[in-house]
Amino acid sequence: QAVHPGYGFLSENALFANALKREGVTLIGPSAYAIRAMGDKIEAKKIAIDAGVSTVPGYMGTIANVAQAIEIAEAIGFPVIVKAAAGGGGRGMRVVNSVDAIADAFEATRREASNHFSDSRLFIEKFIEKPRHIEIQLLADQHGNAICLGERECSIQRHHQKVIEEAPSMFIDEATRQEMYTQVKMLAQKVGYYSAGTVEFIVDPNRNFYFLEMNTRLQVEHPVTELITGVDIVEEMVKVAAGMPLAMEQRDVVLKGWAFECRICAEDPSRGFIPSSGRITEYDEPPKGPNVRVDTGVGPGAEVSMFYDSMVAKLCTYDITRDKALEHMKTALGAFVVKGISHNMSFLEA
Repeated sequence: QAVHPGYGFLSENALFANALKREGVTLIGPSAYAIRAMGDKIEAKKIAIDAGVSTVPGYMGTIANVAQAIEIAEAIGFPVIVKAAAGGGGRGMRVVNSVDAIADAFEATRREASNHFSDSRLFIEKFIEKPRHIEIQLLADQHGNAICLGERECSIQRHHQKVIEEAPSMFIDEATRQEMYTQVKMLAQKVGYYSAGTVEFIVDPNRNFYFLEMNTRLQVEHPVTELITGVDIVEEMVKVAAGMPLAMEQRDVVLKGWAFECRICAEDPSRGFIPSSGRITEYDEPPKGPNVRVDTGVGPGAEVSMFYDSMVAKLCTYDITRDKALEHMKTALGAFVVKGISHNMSFLEA
């Protein structure tokens, strides 16, 4: 009766959502309209502005050529970031600090956008210096109810790809959190959003936050939110898809304790993080329990191919304090054995 698309691949594909609808199969996710509207970075930003959400200063249209890019960048003020309209996953973006670098950045980003997303449209925004990447987990039903399940701190990244995530954020205070909640709900209302979704913000050192994008799917790092709220986000997605109203209100959401997630990837940090493929000869997870959670799709004998994402497992730890959750993570990383392929666990430990 229904399909849960996971994350990646078809999870943010409006054509897939429409194909399911034609076959009378329910997508455990949002509407095709919401996927399409939020999947286009330019369109999403326009909708966010209309909804009254705080956005990064920038040019909202598609940029035709280098001359126009230079004109816009000078008007915004350097540094700026050139981005692909259909971008995501850290692809299709270049930071530019001076007018001399615009032409190269424009052409390189356009090429990357065309190759990765089959969509060469670009736009330009102000580059926020020393930013934090903070995202809010949204849960909404088909009856107009929406709640936020706290924030995740995803600032530890390598080449715009998340490496370690935590919830909650040490940086966000209660007043900022509530303000972010309000804006997330305004955006959800504007697009008639239902299911689980994540609104990503960049936050400057003064706690000013700006809308970055909305992920209309389950996030890889959703377990850290589940650990601090006690809410099973996937279960809630299934219930929402079945037409059930949310069983809780915002006041029922209590953030308790601290959680971390490490993405264990088949890549070699000692060789510039080149992807590793091959057969897993030995696979032994750390002891699981209330403080340690492992989400994976592999085991001994599994083949890690070069055709998919490099992530092989997600290791999450939880405790009442941040320091204790970190201690569990260090211990668990030390006890996790994966052989036959290169992996990044020594990098994560460091």
